[in-house]
Amino acid sequence: MNVAHPALRRQTLSDLLHRTAARLPNKPGILCGSTCWTWKEFDTLVSRLAAGLHAQGVAQGEHVGVLARNSHGFAALRFALARLGAVMVPVNFMLNADEAGYILRHAGVKLLAVDSGLHALGRAAAQRDTQINRFLWLPAEEPSTCPDGCLNFDILAATDLATHPCPEPTFNSHHLLQIVYTSGTESLPKGAMLTHGAVIDQYVSCIIEGEMAEGDTVLHALPLYHCAQLDVFLGPSVYLGSTSIITAKPTPEHLLPLVAQHRVSQFFLPPTVWIAVLRSPLFAQHDLSSLRKGYYGASIMPVAVMRELIERIPQMRIWNFYGQTEIAPLATVLKPEDQLRKPGSAGKPAINVETRVVDDQMNDVAPGEIGEIVHRSPQLLLGYFHDPERTEAAFAGGWFHSGDLATVDDEGYISVVDRKKDMIKTGGENVASREVEEALYRLAGVSEVAVVGLPHPRWIEAVTAVVVPKPDADLSEAQVIAHCASQLAHFKTPKAVVFVDSLPKNPSGKLLKRELRQRFETHYGSA
Repeated sequence: MNVAHPALRRQTLSDLLHRTAARLPNKPGILCGSTCWTWKEFDTLVSRLAAGLHAQGVAQGEHVGVLARNSHGFAALRFALARLGAVMVPVNFMLNADEAGYILRHAGVKLLAVDSGLHALGRAAAQRDTQINRFLWLPAEEPSTCPDGCLNFDILAATDLATHPCPEPTFNSHHLLQIVYTSGTESLPKGAMLTHGAVIDQYVSCIIEGEMAEGDTVLHALPLYHCAQLDVFLGPSVYLGSTSIITAKPTPEHLLPLVAQHRVSQFFLPPTVWIAVLRSPLFAQHDLSSLRKGYYGASIMPVAVMRELIERIPQMRIWNFYGQTEIAPLATVLKPEDQLRKPGSAGKPAINVETRVVDDQMNDVAPGEIGEIVHRSPQLLLGYFHDPERTEAAFAGGWFHSGDLATVDDEGYISVVDRKKDMIKTGGENVASREVEEALYRLAGVSEVAVVGLPHPRWIEAVTAVVVPKPDADLSEAQVIAHCASQLAHFKTPKAVVFVDSLPKNPSGKLLKRELRQRFETHYGSA
């Protein structure tokens, strides 16, 4: 049988950008700070940057680390590496030098891209027995200069393609695109290996399920090192040709003016940041009428907050995107029409995902029973880099095990109960922290809350509420406990309430319950 040349059927991230530039050459594509690139300008710059990196010895398959905040430089490097067939290893900039050094060492990174603000951390991490021998400076949202001893992004991005052409790709969709290390629950993070094809299939799920369109103007505010902003929103925006506004400052004081200035129509925030936006005194001072599509993820939106969002931004339709790094990352979707009909649900599997909720014997659980979420999908990781044991465990029984506990109702809607690590076992009973949190959000005066299990001499683990009161709220521990007792079974009611000014979160807005458990470990004395 005669077969056409494989290059004619090539489908990589580089190809997606090139096609968008051919379709929409003069449309604004990437905006960040004072930088504005049309899609043609962005595509050309990506080719020049790729050619410059290739001239510096970066080859197909090389692992390149990125330790940087959101910027046009980050976006350009992401697609330049994809054009070269190099493998991106994004690193959480909230890690310390030892933690970042572990990832860079484990991934075998030799070239590390940094912005000026993270150059010192990158240098310190590189000294933790890594193979890093070169640094690349990335321009940031605010003007900055290239530190001494770094390859200069601006010089590489000005490479003459006539004398230093970008190499012709010899790879396709099944080749490795990125290794993304999970922030997870274990002592050492795992590197999820994702191919071009897995990520592109995930783009398709996002576009169809989230009703994304070429005409959208999208604000990218959560960290691009995280797969949610990078691959659920920036990647599909490039695929479609939507205009992308990139910022490194995900605070209400910065975001609200950007939405108004650029007439942003599509916006993703985790619930914690949506709450901060609603509470901001600037909320009423800016025109948010352009917002048409709002997305949340990382955790379930409290029902009271959802109602407030719908009331205060009535023209914005809202989606819940649930998933995890290993599935690139979108897995299930709760659509706008179901936000109040199925409150707290993660929805149904996305178009390219098959999902079940199973018991320990891999049998489907009955409606209402708790089981583990498992997936099959072309979006899934190849495995964990240099970690065959945890790869084998994750795919036990022929499905990918998410580690999330959930129920499924008689309509097939999945509701995440908790991470296995966050299920509180108190006095022989299991308590889902999310159920208690939902009850607490119904109490006037509660701004934010996290429920954790703390060591207790009698209950082993005691249900404990950590509460951030609203400004000027007069809340007492007795009032909070009485409220919960009126709505929950006795064993689910918090044994104590701790009032704090803020809750610890990672840059993606996810609550860091592990930090709360550590901080208040001795709250009940020695267990």
